[in-house]
Amino acid sequence: MSDAQSPHGTPHTTSPVADATPTGTTPRDTSTVPAQVPEPSRWHTMWQQIVTGNALISVLSVVLALIVGAIMIAFTDENVQQASAYFFARPGDTLIAVWDSVSGAYVALFQGSVYNFRRDSFVDGIKPLTDTLTFATPLIAGGLGVGLAFRVGMFNIGGRGQMLIAASVAGWLAFGFDLPWGLHMLVALIGGLLGGALWGGIAGLLKARTGAHEVIVTIMLNFVAFYLVSWMLRTPGLLQAPGSSNPKTPPMAETAQFPKLFQWMGLPYNLHFGFILALAATVLVWWILSRSSLGFRFRAVGENPNAARVAGINVPSMYVYAMLISGALLGLAGVSQVLGTVTTGFTAGIDAGVGFDAITVALLGRSSPWGIFLAGILFGAFKAGGYSMQAAEGVPVDIVLVVQSLIVLFIAAPPLVRTIFRLPDPSRGPKRPRPIVTKEVTAK
Repeated sequence: MSDAQSPHGTPHTTSPVADATPTGTTPRDTSTVPAQVPEPSRWHTMWQQIVTGNALISVLSVVLALIVGAIMIAFTDENVQQASAYFFARPGDTLIAVWDSVSGAYVALFQGSVYNFRRDSFVDGIKPLTDTLTFATPLIAGGLGVGLAFRVGMFNIGGRGQMLIAASVAGWLAFGFDLPWGLHMLVALIGGLLGGALWGGIAGLLKARTGAHEVIVTIMLNFVAFYLVSWMLRTPGLLQAPGSSNPKTPPMAETAQFPKLFQWMGLPYNLHFGFILALAATVLVWWILSRSSLGFRFRAVGENPNAARVAGINVPSMYVYAMLISGALLGLAGVSQVLGTVTTGFTAGIDAGVGFDAITVALLGRSSPWGIFLAGILFGAFKAGGYSMQAAEGVPVDIVLVVQSLIVLFIAAPPLVRTIFRLPDPSRGPKRPRPIVTKEVTAK
């Protein structure tokens, strides 16, 4: 009988679940049964992480910049312009001219930065790669300094000033003192690092104590450092070479110069000990950010300074520490220029634009130490191969600067890159299915 009478005479219906409940047992409460959703495969998960990650955006930004650069090379080539005049009559000539122009330029870029197949021996052919690493050395060090400040939520644009102060201190110690080999280089290196750290620490201290914005402070300190170093280069007894009227320092003492890495083998390479220091700095920054408690506090402040303050982290101190380390890394870039590249004396242009290029390197490397290392090598290849491209194919070296600028543009616009290559937007990923709620009717 399906219909039952209640004690008050009101009929009610019992469900099959209630009928199946054994007598004397406690009925189960309302429960939630999750939906059976198939787990995605490991390869699908890995592919999803690749196509939605920042590393792929950086790679595709470089590809897009090279494509735009190829278009500019083709449009500025005289042979392409001549062939395009009769494009509708013989379109093949125009396409061949475009291919010859673009491929010739990028082959020259490769041969000037990685390996020159026209050289007779492997030792001579690999020399462009050593030049690339030489150009990349200050870019890596400077990019690490800017990237570390990024991770703490600070924008260090004072790379030029910090490099100039570090170069001045290291240069003064290098040509003004007579010390044994090894010790002289170490003293000049430490002096330069301290000079860059103190100059960067000024911005960190002002932000911590007064709340001054580090962008404004570092920009102003760039001008202060430039005019201060220019004055010292024109003042006898400070940085100016004795008996000279030019704003240039004396040559660096040989005991203070960075040794050439392959000099003991008799190879004519310019790669010096500064590259080893840049590699060591990459490992050090990676360890600080990923393995140390200081790096954890840096990342916490960079993510949310208010939450970090509530968690007991001294946020003002983190700003000071971050700018001290950032300034020291940019100081390493200046020291490598003085003691490794320009050992015959330097002027106020010793930074060579590295202070601002380091911002681009840090952006391309996504503020990751190893990403910055690879980005620095890429930009070093652009610098080394740009001159070869101009000499071999007549392509203006300014094209390389345009490509570098386009890389920054595309990195700053990830939605544009994702739209061009039809990549999925990570913010619009598949939603997690809601669980299915089933309610069981219990017997009374």
